[in-house]
Amino acid sequence: MKNGELRVQQLLYGHDSPLFEAMDFHCQRGEIWAVLGRNGLGKSTLLDTLTGFLKPLGGSIEQQGGVGIVAQHSHLPFPYLVSDVVLMGRAQHVRLFSQPGRKDKQAVIDALEQLNIAHLAACTFSSLSGGQQQLVMIARALVTACQTLLLDEPCAALDLANQQVVLQLISDLAHRQQCGIIFTTHDPVHALQVATHTLLLLPEGKWLAGATDSIVTEENMQQAYGLALRKFRVENYATPFIAPLFMINQVPKSQR
Repeated sequence: MKNGELRVQQLLYGHDSPLFEAMDFHCQRGEIWAVLGRNGLGKSTLLDTLTGFLKPLGGSIEQQGGVGIVAQHSHLPFPYLVSDVVLMGRAQHVRLFSQPGRKDKQAVIDALEQLNIAHLAACTFSSLSGGQQQLVMIARALVTACQTLLLDEPCAALDLANQQVVLQLISDLAHRQQCGIIFTTHDPVHALQVATHTLLLLPEGKWLAGATDSIVTEENMQQAYGLALRKFRVENYATPFIAPLFMINQVPKSQR
């Protein structure tokens, strides 16, 4: 098994009983996997299982190179500075009874600059908006120097501009730094934008996995969301889009 790979074989996961049929997928370095599906199906539970927080109910998970995770919600008990929160990600690189060194502090600066939040370094984490806190936790995961990065709904609390910042970061980490990325989302457009592969969670314990363009189809999306969608392309834009096919009934002016 190569460094940076994460291999899932015949995985059964859940709290008491399996949420899905036995699952197989393989995330290699440089790949981006979107875990796509309705809210409440078990996307976050899957990430908890991949990190070892939850014990699998069956099957196996193999990983080489370390796993970093960015949870959807983060609550810290003390008013830590942003720089200190990110520095916590370097703990595994600091020897016992030693202090963080110049290399560790530079890693923090680099990560904050990469996410365009260096101006927040001296702010307390608790004073930030939910979106800013999410960016800080991504920075903390980056400084671990992990080979596989898991992100739980990384765009959920972000405005449109910061969603694009995070999606661009995901793309850069995979393509420039050869990091393996697995991120959960309920938005198929995010998968189409950056994911090389998609794991689609379906009703009744079914799932599909493969190249994103072959998984994120009109037929599969209707099965996943119970809603008719249309996949289309825009001239001079490489990424396809997908949107629901429904109209909101307008109240006639005479009845307003």
